Amino acid sequence: MGGYGVMANEESVDYSVHEAWNEATNVYLLVILVSFALLMYARKNKRKIMRIFTMPPTVAATPEPNFYDSLQKVRLRQQLEMYSIARKFDQQHQQAQAQESVQLSME
Repeated sequence: MGGYGVMANEESVDYSVHEAWNEATNVYLLVILVSFALLMYARKNKRKIMRIFTMPPTVAATPEPNFYDSLQKVRLRQQLEMYSIARKFDQQHQQAQAQESVQLSME
């Protein structure tokens, strides 16, 4: 019989190629099973996984003050100051009128 590669001699058959193939096949099968298990886990726990990758809200950090908001606060403060000045003026004016009326009634 003619020799064909590794199988030429029955006594010197090298099984290392077959063992390596079997180990590689086992590794591929294991990778496929683990991938399938991870896929099933991801389907069941999609919200938990997405919560990991989303940014948490920055409640603790003070955000930059908005210019429009600060402008509104300044304007509100100015309006309150003007209101208080007007009230003081009205009170003083009323007191002056009351004193004048008292003086007129005394005369």
